[in-house]
Amino acid sequence: MNKSSDYTYIGKPRKSIEGGRKVTGCEPYTSDLVIAGMHHARPVLSPYAHAGIRAVDKSEALTVPGVTHVLTAADLPTRDAVIKSRSTCTLAGDRVVFTGQPVAVVIARSAEAAEAGAELVHIEYDVQPVAANFMTASGPDAPEIWPDGLPGDQSIADGHATVDETAATKEIEKPKNVHHIHRHERGDVEKALATADVVVRRNYRTARVHQGYLEPMVSTAVPDPVSGGITIYLPCQTPVWTRAAIAELLRLEKRQVHLVNMTVGGGFGSKNGILDPLVAACALAVGRPVSMVLTRTEDFLTTTPSAGGDWDIEIGADKSGAITALRADIRSDAGAFASGLGSLLALLVGSYYKFPNLLVEVAEINTNTPHCGPYRAPGAPQTIFALESTIDDLAHELQIDPLEFRLQNCVETGDLTVSDSPWQSVGLKACLERLREHPAWRDRNCAADEGVGIALAIWPGGACPSSTVCRVSGDGVVTVHIGSPDISGTHSGLVLVAAETLTVSPDQVEIVTGDSDTNPHSVDAAGSMVTYSVTGAVLAAATGVKTKLLEAAAEKLEAHVDDLLLENGAVHVNGVPDRRFTIAELAAEAETNGGGPGPIMADGQAAVPINAPAAAVQMVKVHVDRETGEVTPLHMVAVQDVGTALNPLMIEGQMHGGAVQGLGFALHERMVYDDDGQLISASFLDYDLPKAHQVPTIEAVIVETPSPEGALGVRGVGEPPIIPGAAAVGNAIRDATGVRINELPMRPEVVWRAIEKAHGAHS
Repeated sequence: MNKSSDYTYIGKPRKSIEGGRKVTGCEPYTSDLVIAGMHHARPVLSPYAHAGIRAVDKSEALTVPGVTHVLTAADLPTRDAVIKSRSTCTLAGDRVVFTGQPVAVVIARSAEAAEAGAELVHIEYDVQPVAANFMTASGPDAPEIWPDGLPGDQSIADGHATVDETAATKEIEKPKNVHHIHRHERGDVEKALATADVVVRRNYRTARVHQGYLEPMVSTAVPDPVSGGITIYLPCQTPVWTRAAIAELLRLEKRQVHLVNMTVGGGFGSKNGILDPLVAACALAVGRPVSMVLTRTEDFLTTTPSAGGDWDIEIGADKSGAITALRADIRSDAGAFASGLGSLLALLVGSYYKFPNLLVEVAEINTNTPHCGPYRAPGAPQTIFALESTIDDLAHELQIDPLEFRLQNCVETGDLTVSDSPWQSVGLKACLERLREHPAWRDRNCAADEGVGIALAIWPGGACPSSTVCRVSGDGVVTVHIGSPDISGTHSGLVLVAAETLTVSPDQVEIVTGDSDTNPHSVDAAGSMVTYSVTGAVLAAATGVKTKLLEAAAEKLEAHVDDLLLENGAVHVNGVPDRRFTIAELAAEAETNGGGPGPIMADGQAAVPINAPAAAVQMVKVHVDRETGEVTPLHMVAVQDVGTALNPLMIEGQMHGGAVQGLGFALHERMVYDDDGQLISASFLDYDLPKAHQVPTIEAVIVETPSPEGALGVRGVGEPPIIPGAAAVGNAIRDATGVRINELPMRPEVVWRAIEKAHGAHS
């Protein structure tokens, strides 16, 4: 298989194809739309985390000039009068289960009138006891959130990674408010831990984290009175799933649901149809175009953050450094609805190392807080923080270099995951070996209160059948129609595949996307699946176009197709470069000559049956102020196996961005709820994102281990770089201070208390 260096355009850094429009303010976003007759919607949110709804008084709100409707669940044209599943995110019916759950929607001719009306909707609640803490929600005294059973079961894992649920996982009896328990077992863990030469057991706690996108949730829906259908303008990562969900909810055929996917102003897993079903239902109910733009506080209250949890990890090893056993007990805060995250957490914790004996149990616990959803590599930064912190402590106890210890025990191709299925081609060792050679690791001398830490990661990935259409117009422009939205620069890599195949400048290639009525089916933008799933379809379509160009030129050049070459955007006879026709000339004639081959276009399909895991390793150097507990990252090295690097510049951007988000998990970000389920960090004033001056120098090191299954050897890129950072920072803090921090984020007060406690224990 070719390396990226063997190509003309593939593997060469090129700027983002939409970057210029964004930095100049020319890129249109959903909230920029102004549609004739458009009404504005404002949600009325529950102030309570758990309550019955006795009555909704709309009368005063309807007196506000401009207010036309006040809608409740009973007013919506949905499949059920009361929809309880968060996967459809309509309005609460007879009860609310988290603070910020929408209860009513005010529709008005102006945004100001809608806001004024929302303040005058009076709702009578019957306040119920609250289960806000996932650690106590499954206890005998906790209030039961869903006494009649949990509605809905949207799986995070299904949309973001392929998880093999086999006989190795078992469902067991569940306590109150626990909607799933996943259990995986291999060998004899008790015996292996009892006979291990060294055993390390640690407990970790992690907070909920918001995706931190700039563009709040927004959606605009326009009903069609003729067809009875609906057109929805939205920033969406998952148009395929969202279209199907809306059609089912509104009792429509999928062809009646028309999605126009606008530019996504940041998503990171969250822009997946949370708001759109509600806005579509409102538009159909009132027969008018309806737009809803959440405020930042509403966004924090109503959307789906990354789950927090508790990790109890125990790992044993023998004197040679070989790991012998893993026991992991994980409790994940799912929020008020089902998450389906448990199987993915089990896969992550039990599949990075060769564990001959393991027992992994994951409980997904419901609480009176917002439903937890996907955030870039769902659950992985938290899980790997727990796993890799314990691995580092084990290496320390064994007095083995932490990188060498990982090299000795990490999985390779063919080794087993937690569910006893073999890993496909995985380049984890190649990443570790590249870091071992890096000067930052090799010459890692640290001053006082400085430390260096490393951590590794694998994202299992996923795949989905995809299709594209490629055509050449009479002006020589190559257009590729793709159904997958671009949220991470994937299109800036896919244009290079078409350009390489057709030997034209990437500047001649355009990507068309965003319309569910005209775009071919492609994978949703989730779980690092677009590049891996769509590259083959683009390659197939462009190859089909190349074949048609050669056939058209063969007739004009009076030569056999096998004697022709396509080079520099023109076809010529091999050895006779002066006899040539450009692709523009061939396409122009094909469009006008009735006796010719017809327009130069072709479609392409790809269905990759096997995942291509993507590995990453990160090293972080930090300084710890022992007097304040403040941790300052000084330098990061991010190493990642990308298979074949289509566009190194865009890949490095993903690696940098993911690394910074990993620092957010490590040192800054947390959503804080009180005992009544009230969010007290519901704005960017209270929610601490990493600032530019807090980000260290980041070196991105690309490793290419081509995937045997992915077209051109590609792998997914987006998920891995966020995963190892928090663990690497924690390991660096331990290296600097000798103190293990066991919670995320590692805020200054947490670090200071841990240092003081350790100092007191040794004084």
